[in-house]
Amino acid sequence: MQNNWQQTELILEEEVMRDGLQLESQVFTLDEKIELFNLLLKAGLKRIQVGSFVNPKIVPQMADTEKLIQAIGEQKATKVTALILNNKGLDRALQSGISHVSMSVSVSDSHSRKNANRSAAEALSAMTGLIRNALNQGLEVRAGLQSAFGCVYEGVIPERAVLAAAMQMAGAGAQEINLADSTGMATPLSIRSLVSLVSKELPDVRLSLHLHDTRGLGMANMFAGYEAGVRIFDVCAGGIGGCPFIKGAAGNVPTEDAAHMFESVGLDTGIDVPNVIEAVRFLEKKLNRNLPGKMKRVLDFKASCAC
Repeated sequence: MQNNWQQTELILEEEVMRDGLQLESQVFTLDEKIELFNLLLKAGLKRIQVGSFVNPKIVPQMADTEKLIQAIGEQKATKVTALILNNKGLDRALQSGISHVSMSVSVSDSHSRKNANRSAAEALSAMTGLIRNALNQGLEVRAGLQSAFGCVYEGVIPERAVLAAAMQMAGAGAQEINLADSTGMATPLSIRSLVSLVSKELPDVRLSLHLHDTRGLGMANMFAGYEAGVRIFDVCAGGIGGCPFIKGAAGNVPTEDAAHMFESVGLDTGIDVPNVIEAVRFLEKKLNRNLPGKMKRVLDFKASCAC
């Protein structure tokens, strides 16, 4: 029997403009970000996280998020979203005119103190208040839990601790809860187990997954999530991104690889892989390095030979 939160439409949320770029030292101009957004739009992405409302002194890559959102304007077929972490970020989001925001905290106390300079309990308490404030302002809200599948500092995170945090977020009104494998420690078995637990206790809340490929299990974990009923997954063109406060963290699951995987088993993503590759080429040229996604190499080889 299908839970109420489960949906039939498969959505890949593109996060290269936020998670992908935030750690890059090469700052993208506003015009370059607009060009990248248009390439992703052309590829058929239904949700694109275009930036974050954080301190520009700490993350200069995100300093022009308001201008970017205003330049992009309203998109009928694609949901534009951005990350907020506090009420100051919420105020900036409201001024930008965006209608959907994401926010997240860590369920690992050690990671939370490194990432947000506060305990996990304090961060969660503040976040539930932020959820309510955002909803009261008429915004759609996705709330996330970082390190939900393990922490490099603390090891295994108890599933019941993740569930308790998710229930607090749902109680504050979050319409979607994102379970993040920030450290890349998840396995297909742990994905199925935690998704099943949370969906059983919160049947009316949509679940999404944010997966990192640190240990090479990103794609396997994504498909395990799909089999467990998840229909919303975060992806990142080229497979870049990561967290500066996690030792050995690697990038996200590449958009082009995820789209190919789902399409290869007959699941429609609405994404045109060759067009995503154009966005990857744009990124590689700007960053002056090859990115870890595999489908660009596959298509480049196919184009270079007569096979």
